[in-house]
Amino acid sequence: MKVEKENEQAFLALIKEYKRLIYKVCYLYATDDEHLKDLHQEVLINLWQGFPSFKGEAKISSWIYRVSLNTCISFHRKHSKITDTMPLESLFGLMTDEDDEKTVHLREMYRLISQLNRLEKAIILLWLDERSYEEIAEITGLSRNNIASKLKRIKEKLNGLANQ
Repeated sequence: MKVEKENEQAFLALIKEYKRLIYKVCYLYATDDEHLKDLHQEVLINLWQGFPSFKGEAKISSWIYRVSLNTCISFHRKHSKITDTMPLESLFGLMTDEDDEKTVHLREMYRLISQLNRLEKAIILLWLDERSYEEIAEITGLSRNNIASKLKRIKEKLNGLANQ
């Protein structure tokens, strides 16, 4: 009983620490607030179920990213009639009503990112979170070289979209 309680407390602390990361991944695949809640709940369930078997072979943040991405992708496939996604600009209240230069640039960046496909969004989000190519490869299941070439193409695509 004591071990179970300790596991629960450790899990809750982990979820609290990585709350923004989990929401960010869910947000990539959400179409509205209700869908976001459903995705978040599914991710938490899968993290809880996998928590006892996490062996620490990867960084905990990489494991959380991977479980979150896989859950969201699987959830999206099951509910394929859902085609649109929420605009990234309202993610975590990052955008305010203020029109200062930083906010304007953030809005534009998220607007451009929202035009990418799901894998591209995930890769650029991980890169913006300053994840190494190796971490991104581990999380997405792609090779490091594939990540490098995809990131180059994604950046070119974003530049092209920005110049339209």
